[in-house]
Amino acid sequence: MTQPVLAAKEDRESVVGTVVAAFAEDPAFHYFFGDDADARRVFAGYLFDLRAGSDSVWLVDGGASVAMWDPPSRPSGSGLPAEFPAAARQRLRDYDLAVHGAFPKTPFWYLGVLATHPQHAGRRLGRAVMQPGLERARADGLPAYLETATARNVALYERSGWQVTQELVVAGLDVWILRH
Repeated sequence: MTQPVLAAKEDRESVVGTVVAAFAEDPAFHYFFGDDADARRVFAGYLFDLRAGSDSVWLVDGGASVAMWDPPSRPSGSGLPAEFPAAARQRLRDYDLAVHGAFPKTPFWYLGVLATHPQHAGRRLGRAVMQPGLERARADGLPAYLETATARNVALYERSGWQVTQELVVAGLDVWILRH
């Protein structure tokens, strides 16, 4: 396994492919987009573009796993791609408002996306790729937060030192807020 490296704009396609594949069964992605593969790709690209060049997008093994962080000084994105149907845009906004409303009002690092391509699952790439962000949060003396709507991910995160701080129901989705 290679060490995590900062993503470059040229890594966009591999990151998008990994995010789409990793979130194929994700309840939140299904809620947002149903089975619309094009919308999932556009959204994954949007998530990358939002953070690219911020020194907070990390890859391992050429994009087999990716971690996209938001530093405390940078709020999460607000302008969703115009290509999304109005209903999907509203679902994304509602989810974002509910989840981000559960986060603390004090500064923290936010792990917005952690994705490992299913072909590379079980190799601990997710743990490796999240480490630079956790180290940065620790160096800044700040906590890190994330959310997941996938129940099986909770135990994976807990094994990496994350702790559930809150459970929400957002539009019928169970969502766990975790802190590291």
